[in-house]
Amino acid sequence: MIRYTSETQLPLSGFETPFESTLDNNNRWVQLAHLIPWDELAVAYYSSFHNSHGRPAKDARLVIGAVIIKHKLCLSDEETIEQIRENLYYQYFIGLKMFQTKAIFAPSLFVEI
Repeated sequence: MIRYTSETQLPLSGFETPFESTLDNNNRWVQLAHLIPWDELAVAYYSSFHNSHGRPAKDARLVIGAVIIKHKLCLSDEETIEQIRENLYYQYFIGLKMFQTKAIFAPSLFVEI
């Protein structure tokens, strides 16, 4: 008997994911997330914004975390956003509560920062 498995791409519905399990506490991004003084960085980040003018600011941890990922991995603005969109550890690191597939913000925000 021959059991052949096609080498073509599995449909997404047939792909098993580890999302039912918890994140690994030993992952470098989980550990780094616990070392960074997010509240202190947020105070510095928000100090450059006006309280009553303009659009609401993006969450400080989201933006600061994305900048850290960008520079730590030497990525372009666009690639940073894509990497975060695809990686649940990066999403945990930047403070998201659950995995999401949409982009966290436009890559052009890095220029404004």
